[in-house]
Amino acid sequence: MNLTDQLPALQVVVPMLSAPLIVLLQPRGLAWAGATAAGLVSFAIAVALASAVLGGETLTYSMGGWPAPYGIALEVDAFSALLLLIVTGAGAAALLAARPSVDKQIELGLQPLFYAAWLLGLTGLVGIVVSADAFNIFVFMEISSLASYILIAGGPDRRALPAVFKYLIMGTIGATFYLIGVGLIYMMTGTLNLADMEARIGDVVALNPILVAAGFITIGLALKAAVFPLHVWLPNAYTHSPHMVTVFLAACATKVALYVLIRFDTSVFQAKLDTHEMQFALFAMPLAILGILVASAVAMFEGHLKRLLATSSVAQIGYILLGASFVSHAGLTAGVMHMFNHALAKGGLFLAVACIGYHYRDLRLSQLGGVAARMPWTCGALLLCGLSLIGIPGTAGFISKWLLITAALESGPWGWTLVAVILVSSLMAVVYIWRIVEALYFQAPVESDTPVSEAPLQLLLVTWGVALLNVVFGLFPAIPLALANASASLLTGGAP
Repeated sequence: MNLTDQLPALQVVVPMLSAPLIVLLQPRGLAWAGATAAGLVSFAIAVALASAVLGGETLTYSMGGWPAPYGIALEVDAFSALLLLIVTGAGAAALLAARPSVDKQIELGLQPLFYAAWLLGLTGLVGIVVSADAFNIFVFMEISSLASYILIAGGPDRRALPAVFKYLIMGTIGATFYLIGVGLIYMMTGTLNLADMEARIGDVVALNPILVAAGFITIGLALKAAVFPLHVWLPNAYTHSPHMVTVFLAACATKVALYVLIRFDTSVFQAKLDTHEMQFALFAMPLAILGILVASAVAMFEGHLKRLLATSSVAQIGYILLGASFVSHAGLTAGVMHMFNHALAKGGLFLAVACIGYHYRDLRLSQLGGVAARMPWTCGALLLCGLSLIGIPGTAGFISKWLLITAALESGPWGWTLVAVILVSSLMAVVYIWRIVEALYFQAPVESDTPVSEAPLQLLLVTWGVALLNVVFGLFPAIPLALANASASLLTGGAP
């Protein structure tokens, strides 16, 4: 039996079975070690899957030996392989760095439960990505959401409780909308398998229920992905959650919802509904532009470090949605590539915030004067990731923004207007990143009761590792670019 054929199932099984075992590991160091080992194994599986699909192979695993559409199928192609790299890479990096921060923020007896919830969240996210069945996507969506609620509310900040309640309400509405849409499609096609669904939609005579289903699914997933203006849950959830939870969720959670949204709208609906391509573009492009500009403007005036970066995530989600709204090979390549590059930049930024938060409880910019003199390595990593978020040449962020500009110019007469939006928003990113730099480097030092030095070495090394990856993939983007290009080919049905 070929081990490669079992990898899609192992991608889900490893973190899922590790979660209950972590609860039994009561010493906090052992619980962290077990969770980190499971995260690293999950990442290794994702790397192996990416290597397999780069050769043009699509891996399919039939649960219980029952072939689709009669049984439950797991499937990994180039698009899902890239998302698996993002999710498991973010999870592994955050877990490697987590122990100092978690030991400080999570109550001693609750740490094994915290790490178990983390692995369940990882299980849900990778399950969504590998599932080839619309209902099982919902099941894994609920697993990841429930685990995320626990993780966000698990820290010492009581403001996380109203934040997670808002997240729960919005997430429940989004999941309900998605499930209603899936129910309507099942009513008309009699199948839940995505590939079978795509094939059968063309034979449906009454298309109105399918169009209504497309609306429900698109809005439900937009809620989950924090697409503007459905993003109101995101800033508080990221701001008040434990620092390492923010690192994990900001790097990958909304991208998984965007993955399902793009997969449904391009592969299932646009392939069979003549008008849906235009409908999706008219829905997605205005919201993407508004998200980019409004969220960037809000971030420019935000005074709290974590909330500023959380708000900027809404703008970055707009970039991804803008690429998808072109409904072209170039646009989808740019959008998918930005998923990867934003995960690197924002993951590194929030890791640097976790380093600062190890010593500073108050993360308002006005209270962070003189941090660069006390924590030069941390602030250097933050600056490097900030440059990538802006899109400075030589960083990963530049690659995807250049691809977006190229796709915009190919999109038609409005292309130059979209290029102007991208360039203006990049200048706005310069402003809010500069506000952080100004506070850390040039603001008068704030007196501290205790001496402040660098964060623990374990946390600092992972932060710098992620920061340097922003440069590595800015100079050598071949692997993620190949996966993004292959993803766009799959979604458009065209040639690479």
